[in-house]
Amino acid sequence: MKKNPYKGKFIAFEGLDGSGQTTQVNLLKDYLIKRGFEVISTKEPTWDNEAGKWVNSTLRQNKKMNSDELKLLQAKFAEDRDWHQKNRIEPALKEGKIVITDRSQFSSFAFGAASGVDLNYLFSLNEKFIEPDVIILMKVSPKICLGRIHKRGEKETLFEKEKQLEKVWNIYEKLAKKFKNIVVVNGEKTIEEIHKNIKILLTKKGLIKS
Repeated sequence: MKKNPYKGKFIAFEGLDGSGQTTQVNLLKDYLIKRGFEVISTKEPTWDNEAGKWVNSTLRQNKKMNSDELKLLQAKFAEDRDWHQKNRIEPALKEGKIVITDRSQFSSFAFGAASGVDLNYLFSLNEKFIEPDVIILMKVSPKICLGRIHKRGEKETLFEKEKQLEKVWNIYEKLAKKFKNIVVVNGEKTIEEIHKNIKILLTKKGLIKS
């Protein structure tokens, strides 16, 4: 993957579904805007092109997929990501804005590999994309994540089953050892505590000023 060549900062939030990354994306965005930063937030997969729409629709079908179908799913994720980076992320980074994304190629690595897709194949699919400056990985147990999903009345998607989520988390842990820009954050604390810890770590990394 490519390092961010632009003056803007690229921050990604990752974790199991139900880990609270969307809430923290919104809190961080609001905090930074109030402090005078130009910020955009975004999310993968998108709904803004045919590949993204296909991915979202497929995930909501919650059906078992064979190896060829899983590889096709990841290829479509990459197609959507290509559109996403070229049309939304890169223009904002060029303008010096902070881009906060709810999921990135690291979701493809973790969820794809946990489903049986070869990790090296996933790396090759995503090698042309910009790597976030920092990836905030929310650590929440699969049982808690599923409890949160059920509590808010949402249906489980293809990947939202406890044993599968345990596999996904194991891949995330391996990625955290491989990539120095992944920072693991305890996502089982209160929303306010998590937000505070994220602000502290981003300040320490020099991505925002205290």
